Amino acid sequence: MKVLFYRYNSICEPAFIRELTAAGVTVVEDTYEMTTKDSTGLDLVNRISATLSADRYLFVMSINFFPALSAVCNIYKIPYISFIVDCPVWELYSNEICNPFNRIFVFDKVQYNTIHHRNPDCIFHLPLSADTVTFTNAITSATPTMIEKFSCDISLIGSLYSEKCGYNKPNHFSSYSKGYIDGIVKASTGLYGINTIYQSLDDAIVSRLLQEEHLYTFPEGYLADYKAIIADELIGTKVSEQDRITILKALSEDYGFKVDLYTGSDTSLLPKVQNKGFAKSLTEMPIIFNTSKINLNITTKTIKSGISQRVFDVLACGGFLISNYQEELYEFFTPGEDLEIFSSIEELADKIQYYLTHEDERLRIARCGNQTVNKYHNTGIRLQQILAKV
Repeated sequence: MKVLFYRYNSICEPAFIRELTAAGVTVVEDTYEMTTKDSTGLDLVNRISATLSADRYLFVMSINFFPALSAVCNIYKIPYISFIVDCPVWELYSNEICNPFNRIFVFDKVQYNTIHHRNPDCIFHLPLSADTVTFTNAITSATPTMIEKFSCDISLIGSLYSEKCGYNKPNHFSSYSKGYIDGIVKASTGLYGINTIYQSLDDAIVSRLLQEEHLYTFPEGYLADYKAIIADELIGTKVSEQDRITILKALSEDYGFKVDLYTGSDTSLLPKVQNKGFAKSLTEMPIIFNTSKINLNITTKTIKSGISQRVFDVLACGGFLISNYQEELYEFFTPGEDLEIFSSIEELADKIQYYLTHEDERLRIARCGNQTVNKYHNTGIRLQQILAKV
């Protein structure tokens, strides 16, 4: 059996390819976009059409959704599996998601509910997973020097979103529009696992913002929802920035905790946080997760209800995790057994203090979380669930 795997260099791709190969499937990889970033939809159509014409394939697969790839598979009547790992994915607003040969798996239930009605037999809700094989190999290969280097009380790996936030860049918003946005940002910061940004935008303010500033333009043939663009790309990213800065500032300054932050973002607003720079995803990150006494997860506001990749990765590495509240955490994990959650900075600080001084309990929860991910949420298990649906 042959499958075609369309790649664009997502960090999630190698694990699925490995698991497909282990299942006895011959994987043919299209890697053109990994090196040619100016590739067009027409390039994709012509290239994939030639590939599918030359041989028989059981299905085509990609991480995230590519409308042009879906269109080709629909013509050839070959199932197209897309496993969504980001949120939002604007390509899911395209009309191609209605194609009957799609098999789309979405990890965020709110995003799933937004699109499911457009193709109810072909769109499914499925959480993310962890590459337990790669992480275990990295941890067992760690030298004593590496373990000593990355050991710490509290760590967070990730962007502060400051450099990704369109609202931080020069724009043409009026004072009224800025005030409106600032009000939503202030009201939304600190509401963990709750997102009312979209509902806070009326049609009048959306029209005004679109007139004042050029934002993302939906391509022709997309179900254009510009309120979603403003809610996620403009305001949601700003709230994510404020959430992370506020939490890290409080922990390091108000409560006096030692916090290591692995990031490329500007941390000048966090003078007491140790900026450790970038961490290598496959070789250093697993060791950081494993050796940190407490790992933090602060979910970006663009993920509405779903469980971020960071949760699965930390637990897969045997790390102890405290995450902000997310609705779906209770569906797939047991707080207090697999990990801990917080709903306020005060609660987070209390739990950090407690678990820093209760090592046995902290290690027990880390072991339990690791067992849960290995049993239910590794890449091989997730692939089996996908293929069962297909």
